[in-house]
Amino acid sequence: MEVSSKAKAEWYSGLTTGQGKAHLESGNGSFDVNWKARSEGEAGVTTPEELLAAAHASCFSMALSFALEQNGTPPHWVKVDAEVKFEAGVGVKSSMLTVHAKVSGIDQLEFTRFAEDAKENCPVSKALAGVDISLESATLEESVV
Repeated sequence: MEVSSKAKAEWYSGLTTGQGKAHLESGNGSFDVNWKARSEGEAGVTTPEELLAAAHASCFSMALSFALEQNGTPPHWVKVDAEVKFEAGVGVKSSMLTVHAKVSGIDQLEFTRFAEDAKENCPVSKALAGVDISLESATLEESVV
């Protein structure tokens, strides 16, 4: 079954002096956006890259959880951080993932293999094929083999 996800954006004025809002079609949020936040950083204002990081972190966590479940070792929990780097004039440069999970029945080496596979194969990673994607760390909280 194909599912369609939608978002909307509105922008007022030119790039450097303008501002806008991004809206999730689900109704779960509207976010202020502007060029200063995107190019220099600004507290309280989101960026397309922050939304991309949220998408990558959630997609990766689902892919990893699915693989662990298929292995017969479903996670107790998985926590993922994603950091997407953007450079004005260049674009999105990278997405760095960090995962920390509690999983019984596997060791650190096996967990790292599952994490690397999820990094390579989650749908958002595949959509970001032209961007450097790294798994900075994969930490297993508990390993009871």
